[in-house]
Amino acid sequence: MPQDATIFRRHLRLRKGTGDIFYALFLLSVLVGIAGLITLLVQIVVPGAPWLNWHFLTSYPSRHPQEAGLLSALMGTIWLMGLTAVLSVPVGVGAAIYLEEYAPRNWLTRLIEVNISNLAGVPSIVYGLLGLSIFVGWMALGRSLLAGALTLGLLVLPIVILASREAIRAVPSTHREAAYALGATQWQVTKRVVLPAAFPGILTGTILAMSRAIGEAAPVLAISALVYLTFVPSGPLDRFTVLPIQIFNWVTRPQAEFRGLAAAAIIVLLVILLSMNALAIYLRNRYQIRSEE
Repeated sequence: MPQDATIFRRHLRLRKGTGDIFYALFLLSVLVGIAGLITLLVQIVVPGAPWLNWHFLTSYPSRHPQEAGLLSALMGTIWLMGLTAVLSVPVGVGAAIYLEEYAPRNWLTRLIEVNISNLAGVPSIVYGLLGLSIFVGWMALGRSLLAGALTLGLLVLPIVILASREAIRAVPSTHREAAYALGATQWQVTKRVVLPAAFPGILTGTILAMSRAIGEAAPVLAISALVYLTFVPSGPLDRFTVLPIQIFNWVTRPQAEFRGLAAAAIIVLLVILLSMNALAIYLRNRYQIRSEE
Protein backbone atom coordinates (compact mmCIF):
# COMPACT_ATOMS: atom_id res chain seq x y z
CA MET A 1 0.00 0.00 0.00
CA PRO A 2 2.71 2.56 0.78
CA GLN A 3 4.24 1.85 -2.63
CA ASP A 4 0.87 2.25 -4.32
CA ALA A 5 0.31 5.52 -2.45
CA THR A 6 3.71 6.78 -3.60
CA ILE A 7 2.93 5.93 -7.22
CA PHE A 8 -0.47 7.61 -6.89
CA ARG A 9 1.06 10.80 -5.47
CA ARG A 10 3.70 10.81 -8.22
CA HIS A 11 1.04 10.47 -10.91
CA LEU A 12 -1.07 13.11 -9.18
CA ARG A 13 1.81 15.59 -9.22
CA LEU A 14 2.45 14.77 -12.89
CA ARG A 15 -1.19 15.35 -13.80
CA LYS A 16 -1.27 18.57 -11.81
CA GLY A 17 1.93 19.80 -13.49
CA THR A 18 0.56 18.92 -16.93
CA GLY A 19 -2.68 20.74 -16.12
CA ASP A 20 -0.78 23.83 -14.99
CA ILE A 21 1.26 23.84 -18.22
CA PHE A 22 -1.84 23.64 -20.41
CA TYR A 23 -3.58 26.28 -18.29
CA ALA A 24 -0.65 28.64 -18.83
CA LEU A 25 -0.62 27.94 -22.59
CA PHE A 26 -4.35 28.57 -22.92
CA LEU A 27 -4.13 31.75 -20.84
CA LEU A 28 -1.21 32.94 -22.98
CA SER A 29 -3.27 32.30 -26.12
CA VAL A 30 -6.12 34.41 -24.76
CA LEU A 31 -3.73 37.20 -23.77
CA VAL A 32 -2.12 37.20 -27.23
CA GLY A 33 -5.55 37.53 -28.83
CA ILE A 34 -6.56 40.34 -26.46
CA ALA A 35 -3.24 42.14 -27.03
CA GLY A 36 -3.71 41.92 -30.80
CA LEU A 37 -7.26 43.26 -30.51
CA ILE A 38 -6.17 46.15 -28.30
CA THR A 39 -3.33 47.00 -30.70
CA LEU A 40 -5.73 46.98 -33.63
CA LEU A 41 -8.24 49.20 -31.83
CA VAL A 42 -5.54 51.69 -30.82
CA GLN A 43 -4.22 51.89 -34.39
CA ILE A 44 -7.75 52.59 -35.61
CA VAL A 45 -9.10 54.87 -32.90
CA VAL A 46 -6.08 57.17 -32.58
CA PRO A 47 -5.96 58.32 -36.24
CA GLY A 48 -9.71 57.97 -36.86
CA ALA A 49 -11.24 59.73 -33.85
CA PRO A 50 -10.31 63.29 -34.97
CA TRP A 51 -12.18 62.76 -38.25
CA LEU A 52 -15.30 61.30 -36.67
CA ASN A 53 -17.93 64.05 -36.54
CA TRP A 54 -21.42 64.83 -37.79
CA HIS A 55 -20.14 66.29 -41.06
CA PHE A 56 -18.31 63.04 -41.74
CA LEU A 57 -21.52 61.01 -41.26
CA THR A 58 -23.75 63.28 -43.34
CA SER A 59 -21.49 64.17 -46.29
CA TYR A 60 -20.76 62.42 -49.54
CA PRO A 61 -17.30 61.21 -50.63
CA SER A 62 -14.99 63.86 -52.03
CA ARG A 63 -11.49 64.12 -53.46
CA HIS A 64 -10.80 66.73 -50.77
CA PRO A 65 -10.29 65.03 -47.37
CA GLN A 66 -11.74 67.89 -45.34
CA GLU A 67 -15.02 67.66 -47.28
CA ALA A 68 -15.30 63.87 -47.57
CA GLY A 69 -17.91 61.75 -45.79
CA LEU A 70 -19.49 58.32 -45.95
CA LEU A 71 -23.22 59.00 -46.19
CA SER A 72 -23.69 57.11 -49.45
CA ALA A 73 -21.68 54.11 -48.20
CA LEU A 74 -23.46 54.09 -44.83
CA MET A 75 -26.94 54.21 -46.34
CA GLY A 76 -25.95 51.69 -48.99
CA THR A 77 -24.81 49.32 -46.24
CA ILE A 78 -28.09 49.73 -44.34
CA TRP A 79 -30.10 49.15 -47.52
CA LEU A 80 -28.03 46.11 -48.47
CA MET A 81 -28.25 44.48 -45.02
CA GLY A 82 -32.00 45.01 -44.87
CA LEU A 83 -32.60 43.46 -48.28
CA THR A 84 -30.21 40.59 -47.53
CA ALA A 85 -32.06 39.75 -44.32
CA VAL A 86 -35.45 39.88 -46.05
CA LEU A 87 -34.28 37.60 -48.87
CA SER A 88 -32.18 35.07 -46.95
CA VAL A 89 -33.66 34.64 -43.46
CA PRO A 90 -37.10 33.23 -44.40
CA VAL A 91 -35.52 30.82 -46.89
CA GLY A 92 -32.82 29.74 -44.45
CA VAL A 93 -35.21 29.19 -41.53
CA GLY A 94 -37.68 27.37 -43.79
CA ALA A 95 -34.94 25.08 -45.09
CA ALA A 96 -33.81 24.35 -41.52
CA ILE A 97 -37.37 23.49 -40.46
CA TYR A 98 -37.78 21.14 -43.39
CA LEU A 99 -34.45 19.36 -42.85
CA GLU A 100 -35.01 18.90 -39.11
CA GLU A 101 -38.76 18.30 -38.87
CA TYR A 102 -39.99 16.97 -42.21
CA ALA A 103 -37.20 15.58 -44.38
CA PRO A 104 -36.77 11.78 -44.43
CA ARG A 105 -33.42 10.43 -43.25
CA ASN A 106 -31.98 9.05 -46.48
CA TRP A 107 -28.95 9.53 -48.74
CA LEU A 108 -30.45 12.58 -50.46
CA THR A 109 -30.95 14.41 -47.17
CA ARG A 110 -27.41 13.56 -46.08
CA LEU A 111 -26.08 14.82 -49.41
CA ILE A 112 -27.93 18.11 -48.97
CA GLU A 113 -26.60 18.49 -45.43
CA VAL A 114 -23.01 17.87 -46.54
CA ASN A 115 -23.32 20.40 -49.35
CA ILE A 116 -24.78 23.04 -47.02
CA SER A 117 -21.86 22.57 -44.64
CA ASN A 118 -19.40 22.84 -47.53
CA LEU A 119 -21.07 25.97 -48.90
CA ALA A 120 -20.55 27.70 -45.55
CA GLY A 121 -16.79 27.51 -46.15
CA VAL A 122 -16.69 28.67 -49.78
CA PRO A 123 -14.63 31.90 -50.25
CA SER A 124 -16.79 34.98 -50.55
CA ILE A 125 -15.32 36.04 -53.90
CA VAL A 126 -16.78 32.87 -55.44
CA TYR A 127 -20.24 34.08 -54.45
CA GLY A 128 -19.40 37.48 -55.92
CA LEU A 129 -18.50 35.96 -59.28
CA LEU A 130 -21.61 33.77 -59.14
CA GLY A 131 -23.79 36.81 -58.44
CA LEU A 132 -22.10 38.76 -61.22
CA SER A 133 -22.82 35.96 -63.68
CA ILE A 134 -26.40 35.13 -62.63
CA PHE A 135 -28.00 38.23 -61.09
CA VAL A 136 -26.16 40.97 -62.97
CA GLY A 137 -25.78 39.21 -66.32
CA TRP A 138 -28.33 36.45 -66.81
CA MET A 139 -31.21 37.99 -64.80
CA ALA A 140 -30.31 41.49 -66.09
CA LEU A 141 -30.67 43.14 -62.68
CA GLY A 142 -27.62 45.26 -63.34
CA ARG A 143 -25.20 46.39 -60.64
CA SER A 144 -28.07 47.16 -58.30
CA LEU A 145 -28.83 46.77 -54.63
CA LEU A 146 -31.08 43.82 -55.40
CA ALA A 147 -28.28 41.97 -57.18
CA GLY A 148 -25.94 42.66 -54.25
CA ALA A 149 -28.54 41.53 -51.71
CA LEU A 150 -29.18 38.30 -53.61
CA THR A 151 -25.45 37.63 -53.76
CA LEU A 152 -24.93 38.24 -50.04
CA GLY A 153 -28.08 36.22 -49.39
CA LEU A 154 -26.41 33.22 -51.02
CA LEU A 155 -23.32 33.90 -48.91
CA VAL A 156 -25.11 33.89 -45.55
CA LEU A 157 -27.81 31.34 -46.39
CA PRO A 158 -25.73 28.29 -45.33
CA ILE A 159 -24.86 30.02 -42.06
CA VAL A 160 -28.52 30.81 -41.35
CA ILE A 161 -29.52 27.22 -42.15
CA LEU A 162 -26.83 25.69 -39.94
CA ALA A 163 -27.55 28.03 -37.01
CA SER A 164 -31.31 27.47 -37.30
CA ARG A 165 -30.89 23.71 -37.48
CA GLU A 166 -28.77 23.69 -34.35
CA ALA A 167 -31.37 25.78 -32.52
CA ILE A 168 -34.21 23.50 -33.63
CA ARG A 169 -32.21 20.39 -32.78
CA ALA A 170 -31.61 21.73 -29.27
CA VAL A 171 -35.36 21.65 -28.49
CA PRO A 172 -35.95 18.55 -26.29
CA SER A 173 -37.82 15.76 -28.02
CA THR A 174 -40.04 15.43 -24.94
CA HIS A 175 -41.66 18.76 -25.85
CA ARG A 176 -42.66 17.38 -29.23
CA GLU A 177 -43.89 14.10 -27.74
CA ALA A 178 -46.03 15.94 -25.18
CA ALA A 179 -47.64 18.03 -27.94
CA TYR A 180 -48.31 14.94 -30.06
CA ALA A 181 -49.84 13.24 -27.03
CA LEU A 182 -52.30 16.12 -26.76
CA GLY A 183 -53.41 15.56 -30.36
CA ALA A 184 -51.44 18.30 -32.14
CA THR A 185 -50.51 17.91 -35.79
CA GLN A 186 -46.92 18.08 -36.99
CA TRP A 187 -47.30 21.67 -38.19
CA GLN A 188 -48.92 22.69 -34.89
CA VAL A 189 -46.03 21.12 -33.00
CA THR A 190 -43.51 22.91 -35.20
CA LYS A 191 -45.30 26.25 -35.03
CA ARG A 192 -46.33 26.36 -31.38
CA VAL A 193 -43.70 24.24 -29.64
CA VAL A 194 -40.49 23.95 -31.64
CA LEU A 195 -40.17 27.43 -33.16
CA PRO A 196 -40.87 29.42 -29.96
CA ALA A 197 -38.27 27.38 -28.08
CA ALA A 198 -35.73 27.62 -30.93
CA PHE A 199 -36.35 31.29 -31.70
CA PRO A 200 -33.53 32.71 -29.50
CA GLY A 201 -30.93 30.53 -31.20
CA ILE A 202 -32.34 31.24 -34.67
CA LEU A 203 -32.32 34.97 -34.01
CA THR A 204 -28.76 34.92 -32.68
CA GLY A 205 -27.47 32.92 -35.64
CA THR A 206 -29.25 35.19 -38.09
CA ILE A 207 -27.81 38.40 -36.64
CA LEU A 208 -24.32 36.90 -36.52
CA ALA A 209 -24.69 35.89 -40.17
CA MET A 210 -25.65 39.47 -41.00
CA SER A 211 -22.60 40.59 -39.04
CA ARG A 212 -20.43 38.56 -41.38
CA ALA A 213 -22.17 39.90 -44.45
CA ILE A 214 -21.74 43.55 -43.46
CA GLY A 215 -17.96 43.23 -43.51
CA GLU A 216 -17.65 41.42 -46.84
CA ALA A 217 -16.00 43.49 -49.56
CA ALA A 218 -15.08 40.97 -52.25
CA PRO A 219 -18.58 39.89 -53.41
CA VAL A 220 -19.94 43.45 -53.22
CA LEU A 221 -16.94 44.75 -55.16
CA ALA A 222 -17.69 42.24 -57.91
CA ILE A 223 -21.33 43.38 -58.04
CA SER A 224 -21.07 47.13 -57.44
CA ALA A 225 -17.47 48.15 -58.25
CA LEU A 226 -18.38 51.70 -57.21
CA VAL A 227 -16.40 53.74 -54.71
CA TYR A 228 -17.58 57.27 -55.48
CA LEU A 229 -21.29 57.95 -55.16
CA THR A 230 -22.89 61.30 -54.41
CA PHE A 231 -26.43 60.03 -53.87
CA VAL A 232 -28.29 57.77 -51.47
CA PRO A 233 -30.08 54.71 -52.92
CA SER A 234 -33.82 55.20 -53.06
CA GLY A 235 -34.83 51.73 -54.20
CA PRO A 236 -33.61 48.15 -54.68
CA LEU A 237 -32.69 48.74 -58.33
CA ASP A 238 -30.37 51.71 -57.67
CA ARG A 239 -26.58 51.64 -57.82
CA PHE A 240 -24.83 51.52 -54.47
CA THR A 241 -21.63 51.35 -52.51
CA VAL A 242 -20.91 50.06 -49.01
CA LEU A 243 -18.57 50.80 -46.13
CA PRO A 244 -15.93 48.12 -46.88
CA ILE A 245 -15.53 49.39 -50.45
CA GLN A 246 -15.31 53.02 -49.30
CA ILE A 247 -12.70 52.07 -46.69
CA PHE A 248 -10.68 50.21 -49.31
CA ASN A 249 -10.78 53.22 -51.62
CA TRP A 250 -9.55 55.61 -48.94
CA VAL A 251 -6.78 53.28 -47.80
CA THR A 252 -5.37 53.03 -51.33
CA ARG A 253 -5.07 56.82 -51.74
CA PRO A 254 -1.60 58.31 -51.18
CA GLN A 255 -2.66 61.24 -48.95
CA ALA A 256 -2.29 60.62 -45.21
CA GLU A 257 -5.61 62.37 -44.54
CA PHE A 258 -7.53 59.64 -46.36
CA ARG A 259 -6.03 57.02 -44.06
CA GLY A 260 -7.53 58.97 -41.17
CA LEU A 261 -10.89 58.94 -42.97
CA ALA A 262 -10.56 55.19 -43.52
CA ALA A 263 -9.88 54.69 -39.80
CA ALA A 264 -12.97 56.75 -38.93
CA ALA A 265 -15.06 54.65 -41.32
CA ILE A 266 -13.70 51.49 -39.69
CA ILE A 267 -14.82 52.85 -36.31
CA VAL A 268 -18.34 53.35 -37.70
CA LEU A 269 -18.33 49.83 -39.14
CA LEU A 270 -17.15 48.39 -35.81
CA VAL A 271 -19.87 50.29 -33.94
CA ILE A 272 -22.50 48.81 -36.27
CA LEU A 273 -21.05 45.31 -35.86
CA LEU A 274 -20.88 45.55 -32.08
CA SER A 275 -24.41 46.94 -31.98
CA MET A 276 -25.70 43.99 -34.02
CA ASN A 277 -23.89 41.51 -31.77
CA ALA A 278 -25.18 43.26 -28.64
CA LEU A 279 -28.70 43.15 -30.06
CA ALA A 280 -28.30 39.42 -30.73
CA ILE A 281 -27.20 38.78 -27.14
CA TYR A 282 -30.02 40.92 -25.71
CA LEU A 283 -32.75 39.30 -27.79
CA ARG A 284 -31.39 35.83 -27.13
CA ASN A 285 -31.41 36.36 -23.37
CA ARG A 286 -34.84 38.00 -23.41
CA TYR A 287 -36.59 35.32 -25.48
CA GLN A 288 -34.73 32.53 -23.72
CA ILE A 289 -36.07 33.70 -20.37
CA ARG A 290 -39.56 34.04 -21.85
CA SER A 291 -39.46 30.53 -23.34
CA GLU A 292 -38.31 29.06 -20.00
CA GLU A 293 -41.25 30.68 -18.22
